Amino acid sequence: MRIVYMGTPDFAVPSLYALDQAGYKPIAVVTGMDKPRGRGRKLQPTPVKRAAEDLGIETIRQPKSVKSPEFAEQIKALEADLQVVVAFRILPPAVFQAARLGAFNLHGSLLPRYRGAAPIHRAVMAGDSVTGVTTFFLREKVDTGNMILQRAMPIDPDDTTGDIHDRMMHLGASAVVETVRAIDSGKVEEIPQDNAAATPAPKVFREQAEIPWSLDAGAVHNHIRGHSPVPCAWTESPVGTLKVFRSRLVEGTGDPGQVLESDQGLVVACGQGAVALLEVQPPGKRRMSADAFLRGRSFEVGAFLTRS
Repeated sequence: MRIVYMGTPDFAVPSLYALDQAGYKPIAVVTGMDKPRGRGRKLQPTPVKRAAEDLGIETIRQPKSVKSPEFAEQIKALEADLQVVVAFRILPPAVFQAARLGAFNLHGSLLPRYRGAAPIHRAVMAGDSVTGVTTFFLREKVDTGNMILQRAMPIDPDDTTGDIHDRMMHLGASAVVETVRAIDSGKVEEIPQDNAAATPAPKVFREQAEIPWSLDAGAVHNHIRGHSPVPCAWTESPVGTLKVFRSRLVEGTGDPGQVLESDQGLVVACGQGAVALLEVQPPGKRRMSADAFLRGRSFEVGAFLTRS
């Protein structure tokens, strides 16, 4: 089977390797442009490009625009049987209809729940206990195509978006291989999505990541872990803007945002209940445990982690 693989970030790398190991090495890979990264700001390839080069895939396309007629012609010229899309851009019909058997996408939720750019973030922020992956055939309207298969996975109460991301990309890789095998065998049973049950998963932004201390502790905890590690929950504090990566539900009572304990950990009151901040990053410093952050600092009980 002649497969064209499309993906850019780390999340898409395991699926590419899994296809190769299953005997479905792509004839071409499409990925994002090289970008300046690191202190030296040198041009660096995307994670998927590095993986493709490691696998000896010679045809690598890095379009500036997936909507350009030139790119559509390049894809058609590959004469692919199937396009596999994992964490890539929104494709126009001229591209995703170019392969003989069409194109399918790997999505990080159990569709139709969490259609959109941030399905993992939204599931963790909502306090869901289960999420999963879905493969589906592409249609012009984003995340609405007929489903091929779904695989579920648990979300533990203290999991962050980063934790789920790292586990899900391996679950997704097995789902991608299973989907390709089903399509290759001609035994795919397409499952239409229930549009009435769809929920959105819009992208998350730093401006929305400020910790809402007035909410109950469960919602604050979900907010913190749902935004971790990117864009990262944050709050104002006596030392400036403090990023918070991990927390834990604890007992405590006080005014929202009030520091209840700062010697045996950093405990902060919420609208109801309290959370212990476990991993933080103060301005100009590295990410660290709350214990390391408090070492040598005077952080008064009764102080507030809110804007003045």
